[in-house]
Amino acid sequence: MRWRSAAIIVGLIAALAAPPSRAADYPARPIKLIVPYAAGGPTDVLGRLVGEYLGRDLKQVVVVENKAGAQGAIGAEAVARSDPDGYTLFVTAASIFVLNPLLYKKLPYDPTRDFRLLAVITDAPMIMEVHPSVPAKTIAEFVAYAKKNPGKLNFGSAGTGGTVHLAGEMFKQMAGVEMTHVPYKGAGPALTDLLSGNIQLMFDTLGTALPPVKSGMLRPLGVSSTQRIPDLPDLPTIAESGYPDFAVSVWYGIAAPSKVPDEIAGKVKASLDRALNDEAFRASLLKIGFPPLQPKSQAEIDKFVDTDRARWAGVVKALNISLD
Repeated sequence: MRWRSAAIIVGLIAALAAPPSRAADYPARPIKLIVPYAAGGPTDVLGRLVGEYLGRDLKQVVVVENKAGAQGAIGAEAVARSDPDGYTLFVTAASIFVLNPLLYKKLPYDPTRDFRLLAVITDAPMIMEVHPSVPAKTIAEFVAYAKKNPGKLNFGSAGTGGTVHLAGEMFKQMAGVEMTHVPYKGAGPALTDLLSGNIQLMFDTLGTALPPVKSGMLRPLGVSSTQRIPDLPDLPTIAESGYPDFAVSVWYGIAAPSKVPDEIAGKVKASLDRALNDEAFRASLLKIGFPPLQPKSQAEIDKFVDTDRARWAGVVKALNISLD
């Protein structure tokens, strides 16, 4: 009994003398923010804006690192396998958390098991845009042109199985046209080839579509949201252009490895929530075409993802797409 008492006392002394939790000093060194796509695309643009805000708010350097490839799986795996100490964060998208598990039987990561989604930053519509060499000025004209030139039109995407790709596949099926999918390692390289005329069409997120569209370098044919958007009020929706069931958006969020301590995760989430309540940050997102969302509780975030997963599960099943 005396031995047990002594052991308990020693244990209590050790606990009291132990250094404070790593969470108390967080962040004590630079934070790495992994972007799973190439530089220049919408995910990269968003990640750099978020990184700038986190750096100011948390008073620590935030380094953005691009790890492109395998439809975001390379970056996702790197974060999932990283030390869960809060110093590696992840810019994720709907395709990585929702679409990949629906399209691939085997992935090097599991969104539910390996990650904790801390914030959903934006949920953005897409613009159906074409190179000026395509003579169509409306969706109806595009469909007629595509049917007269079967297989001669190429549409680009940020990678096979992503939202940009599936938006093109949905349109192909609904419109009954033949087009060839050309996947890239990110939306940036795809947009570059669209601007140069190497491909003719792309369903691009609003953030990266607006500059070339407003400058006249690309021609918009429709927007994927259910309603017209303030940035391009004269641009009809794809739904009102003859395809009422066409509605696509892509969300972006910030995640951490699932085993990050609650206190550290809470600090990062609080900073992200402050960003979403910050008028200057919200304005910076709107300026480049990312409609900012309001902060969500963890339960609201989980419900948001579950709802999106259920919607896309129906689409993938209807299109009968599997990428294994």
